[in-house]
Amino acid sequence: MNSNLQSNPTSSQLFTSIDMGTNSFKLLIVHADPPGRSFVPVERLKEPVVLSRESAISISSQSQVRALQSLQKFKSLILSHNVSCDRIRCVATEALRQAENQKQFVETVYEDLGLRVDVLSGEEEARLVYLGVLQFLPVFEKSVLCIDIGGGSTEFVVGKRGDVKLAVSLKLGHVNLTQMFMKNGVELTKMRDFIRHAIDESRLADKLKESDGFEVVVGSSGTIRAIENALFSGYGTDLYQFNLEGYKRDWRFGRRELSGVVEKLCNEGDEEQIRREGFFKRRSEFIVAGAVLLEEIFKALGIEEMEVSEYALAEGVIADSLAKAFEGSYDLNANARWRSVMRLATRLNGKKRMNHAVHCANIAKEIFVGLRKCNDFSVILDDKDLEYLEAACFLHNIGIITGKKGYHKQSYHIIKNGDHLHSYTVEEVELIAMLTRYQRKKFPKLDRAPVKNFTVETRRKFIIMCLIIRLSVILQRSEKLDLQEVEFLEPSESFKLVLKERNQEPLVNGSHDQVKKKPDALLLEQEIAHFKRLFKKEMLVVFPS
Repeated sequence: MNSNLQSNPTSSQLFTSIDMGTNSFKLLIVHADPPGRSFVPVERLKEPVVLSRESAISISSQSQVRALQSLQKFKSLILSHNVSCDRIRCVATEALRQAENQKQFVETVYEDLGLRVDVLSGEEEARLVYLGVLQFLPVFEKSVLCIDIGGGSTEFVVGKRGDVKLAVSLKLGHVNLTQMFMKNGVELTKMRDFIRHAIDESRLADKLKESDGFEVVVGSSGTIRAIENALFSGYGTDLYQFNLEGYKRDWRFGRRELSGVVEKLCNEGDEEQIRREGFFKRRSEFIVAGAVLLEEIFKALGIEEMEVSEYALAEGVIADSLAKAFEGSYDLNANARWRSVMRLATRLNGKKRMNHAVHCANIAKEIFVGLRKCNDFSVILDDKDLEYLEAACFLHNIGIITGKKGYHKQSYHIIKNGDHLHSYTVEEVELIAMLTRYQRKKFPKLDRAPVKNFTVETRRKFIIMCLIIRLSVILQRSEKLDLQEVEFLEPSESFKLVLKERNQEPLVNGSHDQVKKKPDALLLEQEIAHFKRLFKKEMLVVFPS
């Protein structure tokens, strides 16, 4: 492999997948937690390449340029995270499966960037999509039909308990259907006939019956997620608003709702086109074909309701890599609790807010581990407390989606009242929700509900975790500061938070008494004052000079 991509012992827990789709390329970097049988996204990047824009049977020179530019961006990010070369997997789908110059393109990618491209068969792509769905939804014990609409093909897979019973790939994608039937005017009737014929000819419905059918249907593609988002955002109406009650439906939709969106999407005229482009952005070019295709699939297979997964091929590649790296010890069905946290965080946080949440959780963990070295807090912090704290960090800003003031209060209500966190007790949900509620603004009072309803031990733990998340949120949102390390100074029973300039090398020889006070510094000092008042211990903040 290219000499710039080397193994690094400090990055052994980082894994990367690159999904070279027909429409877009996606990069995913995760931090794996083998003991917890889970992974946390560290970095996501998506590039609109459209490999088959100029030709359906080969990768044009223009597409190759776009592809290599996107992969170069991905490589730069991979290098910045020091991901080991044996933890990187790059896969390609339908556009490269069909390309006459597949071999030449794959060789060019390796020669220019050092990335080995694995061109998946349709059946293998379907299997990996199923693995990705299992990382997101609690459907391991059920017979589930997964449908993934890509740019050049649609994958169908039936699986149960991690085993694939049926995998079918049809050359029906939102990009190739758009190119065939919408380039020179909209030909919806011909497109529907073409889709129906392809499904009938594949005997897909008969194959599903022969495999004993399915209990649940899950859609996992960007097209399906966009349709679900359109339904819950009120697309096609004059009112766009977040409805908290709607989010209790747990991201699913029925045949009638789908038909309503398709009808609106197929309306002709400049006004509808402007509405479509404004709502679906870059996906607007292909959303009509994708929605019509999904509607025909519902009809052909007798589907009445579909649940939506945020995870798909990229996450399935990660799960497959983890299973191989840890020699079969990676449990596809483990840690349903944590996956419900990640499911809620992923659904309500956009890309930017999710990155902030990841950073917040990383800072909180460092502070938690540093404080846990001290056994003089009248309470022992354990791994479950770290789980609650990290969950609160990932969910602390989900309330922003409501568009209402006091997003920390909105985050509390979504967690507390939404029935989203599975396998947690009522008290655990309350604790996580309270940590998001008191991440900012007023410090909680121990003698007031609902804090006073906790046990004495839980109250003590809550206060420590509350201080940690408040410090972490301040550092996470700071444009200037970041955490370098936490030191426990045992002889003086004090702690030291060593800060650094964000995106720079740490400078630890400064002191908070030697720098001009910044707003972030003043907020930190307020939290340090809370720490001193509550625990009678010193916490020194070392600012970069």
